[in-house]
Amino acid sequence: MRKVAVYGCGMNQFGMYEGGLVQMMAEVSLAAMDDAGVDKVDAVFVGNMGGGILNHQTGIASALVDCLSLYPAAAMLIENGPASGGAAVSAAFMAVASGLYDTVLVTGGEKMRTVSPWEVTDFVATLTHPEAEYIYGITLPALAGMFTRLYMEKYGVTAEHLAKVAIKNHLHALHNPYAHVQLAPVMEAILGSEDALVVNPYVADPLRFYDLCPVSDGAAALILSSPEVGNFKKPPVFIKGIGHATDTHTVHERKDPTDLTAVRLAAEKAYKMADLGPKDVMVAELHDPFTILEIAESEEVGFFPKGEGHLALERGDTSLGGSIPINPSGGLKAKGHPVGATGVAQICELVWQLRGEAGKRQVKDAKVGLAVNLGGFGNNVVVTILAREE
Repeated sequence: MRKVAVYGCGMNQFGMYEGGLVQMMAEVSLAAMDDAGVDKVDAVFVGNMGGGILNHQTGIASALVDCLSLYPAAAMLIENGPASGGAAVSAAFMAVASGLYDTVLVTGGEKMRTVSPWEVTDFVATLTHPEAEYIYGITLPALAGMFTRLYMEKYGVTAEHLAKVAIKNHLHALHNPYAHVQLAPVMEAILGSEDALVVNPYVADPLRFYDLCPVSDGAAALILSSPEVGNFKKPPVFIKGIGHATDTHTVHERKDPTDLTAVRLAAEKAYKMADLGPKDVMVAELHDPFTILEIAESEEVGFFPKGEGHLALERGDTSLGGSIPINPSGGLKAKGHPVGATGVAQICELVWQLRGEAGKRQVKDAKVGLAVNLGGFGNNVVVTILAREE
């Protein structure tokens, strides 16, 4: 199996994009190609969840190839829920590692602000079980609210801990030009004041407005290749390990609904492949559309013992300058969550961190990074480990 590295990254600012879905994807793809110094690729892997539903467009991978005049490159669309981006990176990794293709483009993108917030909520809710969950009105925020309540009762997580995650990630996002939300909330305003219920109302008790990510348009792209292929403009950041795992579709079938078993198993597979462990990781991008998930995932990937992620947060371990900075990009919470783009954007951030190109949000001497891209409510998870080799 050949070594596989990321040689190019491209991303737009998440938020509201006025153009079309493929146009947005094309822009970041060209940026990634320019970053790597390539003008053609053997294949294009696209991560997208909702083009057919939200934008009335299918066949997005072949449309992107045509837009960029990259034919006859192979083209493949990968839909894996909010883990579509991570799955696209995984598929591209396998294609290069096997020798099937030498250089590939991976692009993830989503235009979610073309419909109303209610339609977006319903669109994401189609991830749930159609007969056991969806028909009863369940949504992802509702599942997250119940998960959060159980976590609070079992481990002593409080509303203040959730707010600390939000504040931390918003502070990180102030240094990220690609972040959707660039403001710094304070604890008093979102939790402690008389006006907190107006500024930060409940969405799915105990989760409040600032515990959820924004609805975003956005795209990100990567160039993957092997050192055997040739020279590129930027030094390689190697994909050392990828783990992919699943769990029950319905949350109520899990032995303990506070366990994100697929996260733990995917991380174990990635660590084994990379021949690394949690203590080797210097920076992480964790999938946090809800603040509780950053805490829970930080435990499942082995950074902290189960039930102690919120204590590490209190100590400042997960902030920039801490022992294991989490979501220096701002995470989904502040950077945004255009679902098909998220997994690719996480890898972009880690590559910039490992190259030393992250500016004011740079993690000092970062050499190993880990990303968790979560699909459904923890039923389909991709964990990727990247490293800079000296």
